[in-house]
Amino acid sequence: MIARFGRLALIPFVCLTLSACGDLPEPFLGNPGATARRLAQPLSPLLAVPPGSDTLLPDAANQELARQIALALQATEVPAMVRTPDKNDWRLITRAEHKGDVVTPMFSIQNPQGKEEGVAQGEQVPFAAWAHADPALLTRVAEEAGPRIGAVLTSIRVAHDKADPGSLYNRAAKVDVADVTGAPGDGNVTLTQQLRARLAVLGPIVLTTPAGADFVVQGEVAVVPIPRHMERVEIQWIVKTASGDERGRVVQLNEIPAGTLSKYWGDVAVVVAAEASNGINDVLLRQAGHDPNKESKPAQQGMVQQGPVK
Repeated sequence: MIARFGRLALIPFVCLTLSACGDLPEPFLGNPGATARRLAQPLSPLLAVPPGSDTLLPDAANQELARQIALALQATEVPAMVRTPDKNDWRLITRAEHKGDVVTPMFSIQNPQGKEEGVAQGEQVPFAAWAHADPALLTRVAEEAGPRIGAVLTSIRVAHDKADPGSLYNRAAKVDVADVTGAPGDGNVTLTQQLRARLAVLGPIVLTTPAGADFVVQGEVAVVPIPRHMERVEIQWIVKTASGDERGRVVQLNEIPAGTLSKYWGDVAVVVAAEASNGINDVLLRQAGHDPNKESKPAQQGMVQQGPVK
């Protein structure tokens, strides 16, 4: 998993409460931090990639092409493996269409019953080069095809989700917001409370235990001393599936005078949670097959639930 990081600009501190007044920077305001790019949720635990048989390539080249395709898909977070499909596997079938002096690689996505549900077309290759089956060419073909195959897989999954009333596409996600860890002062408690409240307003059903959750959000805080009596505060909000598979992060970074947050977080926790909740909700929307940029602001109908949801 490649971590995605965002940096929030220091801006002048706005005094929100009497106890917080002072000439201090206000961290974490104005940007929810970087959200992870959407990771492709598999239609099944594994996408089988058997070596092609209708490719105009020798067996060794078919094996190498399948291996390179699996690597290209793994690089885009698709759990692909070169193997003969099991009965429950979705599979990627590679073939080649020869017309004139060019070959067009074709990649068919089939469900476990063997029904084709989508096709990705690769870049055309001169027939002479294809017949030579140079390993460098096969690698290039696979690298170009990987994102295209991933896009087709995503469209298939979204289509399935739209047709399923119980899918995340058609219902609110149930999210366990775990207790924040690592914050000085009362940060763990106040950040946890504020994030739960703010995220619930955006639509997800917020839980306080993992039972029944679709996702778990874990907040982790680190405070590092830096020169000139300052501290660098890093807050990571990690979004995982219930099984522990990481799906995205929102990261907030800033530098503040040393000791600013050693006792009370107060309105800083409110600002942090308000900004982070937007980024977390974007990750959740993407995981459900929605485009956060096209979503209208949800009505304030979310809730925090204490305990499991059935």
